[in-house]
Amino acid sequence: MNPWIAIGALAVVGIAVPLTMIVASSLLRPSVPEQGKSAVYESGEVPTGSTRIRFNIQYYMVALLFVIFDIETVLIFPWTVIYRDAVSSAGLVPALVPMLVFIGVLVVGLAWAWRNGAVQWIRNERSSGTRTR
Repeated sequence: MNPWIAIGALAVVGIAVPLTMIVASSLLRPSVPEQGKSAVYESGEVPTGSTRIRFNIQYYMVALLFVIFDIETVLIFPWTVIYRDAVSSAGLVPALVPMLVFIGVLVVGLAWAWRNGAVQWIRNERSSGTRTR
């Protein structure tokens, strides 16, 4: 039997099941047209103010730094698991240097982010260079 037949059957089932569920739910659900359902907010509250809100970019900077250093942990863990085998087969320097370079690049990036104030939650006026009157 051709293995592509099984893959095709799985694809057909993977598409048919959600489509069948959508059609069945649209046929079985009650239809109650109401003005509140077409409102902008689901809670029924009347929208006030502007839709443009200024967010502090620091939240995104800290989140990006967290993701970067979280990925660092994910990459270092497998390296530590195979380190002993790599040292026995390739030697100490070829096994250790790539990870030290990797950690060095991350330390330089952290120092740059720290120096530019990416990890500070509150910036004072002296560090930002702007003055208020």
